[in-house]
Amino acid sequence: MTWKKFSGEILNSPIMEEVEQTIEREYLMGNKLKVCIGTDSQVKGKITDFATVIVFLREKKGAFMYIHQERSALKMSIKERMLSEVQKSIDCAYSLCNLLDLYDVDLEVHADINTNPSFKSNAALHEAMGYILSMGFVFKAKPEAFASSYCANKMVQ
Repeated sequence: MTWKKFSGEILNSPIMEEVEQTIEREYLMGNKLKVCIGTDSQVKGKITDFATVIVFLREKKGAFMYIHQERSALKMSIKERMLSEVQKSIDCAYSLCNLLDLYDVDLEVHADINTNPSFKSNAALHEAMGYILSMGFVFKAKPEAFASSYCANKMVQ
């Protein structure tokens, strides 16, 4: 799985190593971190582009992110696509949670799902929220889910 920085620079080491090095570097600089993970997608013809982001928030000192992009040719309903986004975020969060716990870094999983029932994505809200919370993660939906609805969104446009 290929991850890159916002600049487009491809990470040479596995994401787990990169995250650990990042945490250690940020802590040496005196920064307190929180990690937010989110995924967004966009349908372009018969292809769906997905972007998953790991956003590192430095308390009162900005943020940066790592990005993974992939494509799918599977035809999905809006609900399937929303739950696929959530699955990608959970997979990423689950792979990092022990490491983040070790360094006492708070973690949130963001879903690009609207809490307003008049939006189509709302059809997946209860399943997504239940899935994320049952995995033991903090759940955020729109408008608080900036990792998915803003950061990842910029990577699939």
